Amino acid sequence: MAGVPPDRRIAEVRWRRVVAPWIDPPRWSPTYDRPRELLVVEVETAGGAVGMGYLQLLSGGSATVAACLGELIRPHLIGRDGTEVEAIWSDLWKANYWVGRMGVTVFAQSAVDIALWDLTGKLAGMPLYRLWGGASRELPAYGSGCWRGLGGDGMVAKAKAYAARGFPAIKMQAGHLYDDATDVAHVRRMRDALGDGIEILVDVNMGWTADQAIAVGRRFQEHGVYWIEEPVPCEDFAGYFRIADALDLRVVGGETHFTRYDLRPFFEHPKIPILQPDVMRGGLTELRRIAVLADTWGMRIAPHLFPELMVQLMAAIPNPHWIEYVDWLEDAWVEPVVPVGGSYRPPDRPGHGLAFKPDFLTEFAAAD
Repeated sequence: MAGVPPDRRIAEVRWRRVVAPWIDPPRWSPTYDRPRELLVVEVETAGGAVGMGYLQLLSGGSATVAACLGELIRPHLIGRDGTEVEAIWSDLWKANYWVGRMGVTVFAQSAVDIALWDLTGKLAGMPLYRLWGGASRELPAYGSGCWRGLGGDGMVAKAKAYAARGFPAIKMQAGHLYDDATDVAHVRRMRDALGDGIEILVDVNMGWTADQAIAVGRRFQEHGVYWIEEPVPCEDFAGYFRIADALDLRVVGGETHFTRYDLRPFFEHPKIPILQPDVMRGGLTELRRIAVLADTWGMRIAPHLFPELMVQLMAAIPNPHWIEYVDWLEDAWVEPVVPVGGSYRPPDRPGHGLAFKPDFLTEFAAAD
């Protein structure tokens, strides 16, 4: 019947686990050998529209998150209007508060949130960044993945390849495998190799104490390091603030924190100029909220991973910084979203504009 809107009620929620080999494996350590592990979620309405969300789990857990979807998430979705995305987020948060607030329940909720926004964009016939009121624009990216497990020579070689592609910044790793003197030597070599035109970001992955971060950070400053990322464990807010007070370079973090509530100390004491929220720890709904809160305190957003998805968010918030470029899923998409000359532009396809190749999902389907 002409003029009758499609039925937006959620009729089905389904998911599949995917375990695939890497094309360019991360080398957090020389012996890292885990495969890529994905959880792909689809939400389908009674009218036949489908939204897709996904997680990329770096330390396992996809079967656990899938079980959570079945027990604690799906029952609250069936029959809901799939475009009530923020209301559904709040209802899921409250429904699972007793066993949730962080961890598995938030991962599961985040995958659904991504799928619901994709669904809403498709029903509106708009890409997410336009649905959210954003504008197509160039968004600079940095080349990530100069992994510590590559050693000094390998980190420099990867950084030089990124510089040749036009990236304005690269990220290397420190800590864990190396002593302080070796970390400083790696940074010095990186600066010598890149010159002064490329920014150097250093990710410690929560590997230091605050005292160590201050001591090593002062030596990093001599080589023009742009930021130190996650220098201490995510719970050590006092350590973050002490490091930020002691150093001239930027101290950044946030990827391991869950939702705006876990990030609250950073807003109460705005000493961290750049936040790096992870879409798996709150979904697109929560990342948009975090961006607004951060902008209130003069902070910018450089989200953790998922560049093909983050380009939609970054084109629609007032305070974007850099997108983190990794090539982890470029072989998996029907139409990959890739940077050109070190910058991204959001695709104009409805929703988030991403679709997995059917044969990728089939070939690497996990045996449950």
